Amino acid sequence: MGKQPNLYAFDDLSGLAATLRTYIIQCQNAGFERHGLFRVAVSGGSLPSTLAKALLDPSQSGPDDMVDFSKWDIFFADERAMPLDHPDSNYKLLQDELLDKIPVDMRQPKVHPIDVKHLDDVQELADQYQDTLMQSFAAKDSVKLPIFDLLLLGCGPDGHTCSLFPNHELLRESDAWVAPIEDSPKPPAKRITLSLPVVTHGIKIAFIATGAGKKDVMKQIFDTEEGRNLPCGLVNEGGAEKVSWFTDSVAVEGVAFPRRGSL
Repeated sequence: MGKQPNLYAFDDLSGLAATLRTYIIQCQNAGFERHGLFRVAVSGGSLPSTLAKALLDPSQSGPDDMVDFSKWDIFFADERAMPLDHPDSNYKLLQDELLDKIPVDMRQPKVHPIDVKHLDDVQELADQYQDTLMQSFAAKDSVKLPIFDLLLLGCGPDGHTCSLFPNHELLRESDAWVAPIEDSPKPPAKRITLSLPVVTHGIKIAFIATGAGKKDVMKQIFDTEEGRNLPCGLVNEGGAEKVSWFTDSVAVEGVAFPRRGSL
C-alpha cells in the first residue's frame, strides 16, 4: 500500500481550530521560505468561519505563531457565477466570515476574486480566472500546473469538493487549470472550479469536515472501495501523504481508518 492521507479527529471545534492554526502557519512559513509568499486556495461552506476561529484568535498568538496576512495570496478553489456581493458567492462568504474580521494591525491578504464581467459565460469566466492564476504562477507553457502552498477544502455529504461532483465529466479534465460547470447538481448550477490535477498538485492539501452529517460519507471515503472514486477520495489518492483531514469526533464516528495523534 502506498502512502496515505493523515486523519486528525478532535473532541471539539476549539481543539480542531488550534491544531489547524499550527498546520496553516507551518505551511505559511514554508511558503515564505520558498518564494516569499503564501499562495493558498480556499473553498466555501463552513470553511471560512472555521478559518476565522483558527487564525484570528489572539490567545493563540506567540512569537513563533504569527499569521502574516500581508504576504498571503488567496485564490478560490471554486466560485459561483454570481456577483461578489451575492449570498451564494464564496468571495462574499470569505469576506463576511474572515476578511472583514482581520484586525487592522494584521494587514490584509491579497485576494483574487473572479471577473464579474463574465458571469453570463462560464467558459470565459474560467478562462479569465486561469489567466489570473497564470499571472501569479508563471505562464502556462512554462509551468504545467500551478503549485499552491496549501489548498483548504471542504467535503460535501455526497463526497464532492471544490465544484467537482461525483461521476461528473469534470473529474476527467486533465488540461485546464480552471474549468467551468453549468450543470452543478447543487445550486447554483453555474460555477468554476480548480481541476483535479491542480488540487492534487498542491504542496499541502487540507480538508475540514465536521458534524454528524459527514459521518456516512467519511466512512465511505476512508473505508470503502467505492469511496475512493468520490472526488474527495480521488484527492486522497492523488495527494496521498500531502493530504490532511481535520475533523471532529462525530464526523468520523465508526470510521476504521487510523487517526494520527499529532501533526
